[in-house]
Amino acid sequence: MTSASLVLFDLDDTLLDHRGAVATGIVQHVEALGEPYIGFRSEKIQAYWHALEERHYHRYLSGELDFAGQRRARAIDFAEAYGVTLDDVEADEWFDVYFERYRDSWTLFPDALPCLDRLEAAGFRTGVITNGDPDFQSVKIARLLLGERFEHVVASGAIGITKPDAEIFHHACRLYGIAPAEAAYVGDRLLTDAIGAARAGLTGIWLNRNGDDVPPGAIGHGDGDAVDPFALARDAGVRIIASLDELPSVLG
Repeated sequence: MTSASLVLFDLDDTLLDHRGAVATGIVQHVEALGEPYIGFRSEKIQAYWHALEERHYHRYLSGELDFAGQRRARAIDFAEAYGVTLDDVEADEWFDVYFERYRDSWTLFPDALPCLDRLEAAGFRTGVITNGDPDFQSVKIARLLLGERFEHVVASGAIGITKPDAEIFHHACRLYGIAPAEAAYVGDRLLTDAIGAARAGLTGIWLNRNGDDVPPGAIGHGDGDAVDPFALARDAGVRIIASLDELPSVLG
């Protein structure tokens, strides 16, 4: 049970199956490109593309690259691994084609809408805090028909502060006119989302869809695999759920 009256969500890999869309999009893109990209296992292609996303997206979040720059860097590095050299214009075009396939694969997790329905019926207010470009994330929310669900969507690119900085959580709470102690935050990344929220005074809830098989990305910004994520969660007072179906009962 918590004292929360507001539930804030991460977007990618919490409500939206971002990783699934990425995997589908890159395999379709590679198949369409043909030589020299074809002939490699889909799992290898997906794993490498995901690793590039982790690397360069965090460069964007840290301010080293702008949003377009991190996309370009991902395309250049991926092509280079297959012996293809792209200039900036070619990389932008390469990514644009991939992006269309990625976008066409966007889908909500099956537990997302039922959870939001139950929260609304129970009288909770809801919103989103996402690390990313506000225009890009707004397109996702509109395409997934979530626009009417949330009073506010806070995107790091709009305010210049990224999770897990406490100020982005506090900023969202101020928009709703409530104290952090009255809010809960749900996300798939332990440090960036759940622990970041808990340290900001919210109820941090880690959505660990993978059970004991914790992917490195769920830990946060490259923090070492040697740490025990469950010990980190326990020490920070973070609640752990395996599905959004469990969230209403955790909130009470």
